[in-house]
Amino acid sequence: MENFASTLLNDLHRYLVGRGAVDERLPECPDVEAKWIPIAEAYLPDGAREFNLYPVASLGWMMFIGMAIAKYWDTDWEKYAAIDDLYTPMRDKRGFDNLDEYILDEVLDLHGDDAEALQELVGDCAERAKRALFSQDIEPGTADAFKGYVSCLQCMYQLGMAAQLKAMGYRMVASN
Repeated sequence: MENFASTLLNDLHRYLVGRGAVDERLPECPDVEAKWIPIAEAYLPDGAREFNLYPVASLGWMMFIGMAIAKYWDTDWEKYAAIDDLYTPMRDKRGFDNLDEYILDEVLDLHGDDAEALQELVGDCAERAKRALFSQDIEPGTADAFKGYVSCLQCMYQLGMAAQLKAMGYRMVASN
């Protein structure tokens, strides 16, 4: 699974670089990265339940969550750092099915064409992640299937963070 995760991250990263959504160098943001485990633990019951019928949404929502946490980091991290589970309050605003709309509207403040373009980008990434996972020939319902799903979610979270940091003007360049 480790090789799968790095291959997927590289594929999605290349895709997003090509679309101008992230920098060549992925950012390091330890505050946002540290929220991954509590967010994943809170998200997994919802995401796994929805995966069979809506795999693209189940994967894509995690990219939106990564974007939201990066936005929180930039705007009021003192407030958000103290909250262990940042996922549940987001989900509860409009429900799991409308998590993307809540994040676009109220967290990222994107509307119209900008919101549609971001939804398309996230959807494309989620579709790529789904195809990569399904191409692994892993038996559904196994420990390997679960590990593969979590690897996809972690990649989506990390790349959501990277895309939002770039959108907010943070640039990742090598320093001397």
